[in-house]
Amino acid sequence: MIPPSELRSATRPIDPALKAVLANLKPGQRIRVTQTVRVGQQLWKTTVEGTFRDVNYLATGLACDRAADEPVVVATVHFTKPNSELSSITLDENSRIEAVAG
Repeated sequence: MIPPSELRSATRPIDPALKAVLANLKPGQRIRVTQTVRVGQQLWKTTVEGTFRDVNYLATGLACDRAADEPVVVATVHFTKPNSELSSITLDENSRIEAVAG
């Protein structure tokens, strides 16, 4: 396993503030996830709430060879939506997570 201090997304380091939020989340805690996706010239923002289950890191498979000492991983947050659907998202530089009261 790669130490958390060395984890980074596929394109850039995980934002320290986001990393701190992830480190403090507890299973069963309500969260709100907001992501912004750019498609062409448009920005689409989406928000979802649910119950936090876990966070782990997914090693990505790339279409090119990389140096063995340059792992590429993405943080993946697992949560349960209010309708009981199990869901997961991978985080990027446009992702925000916050704890929600209640």
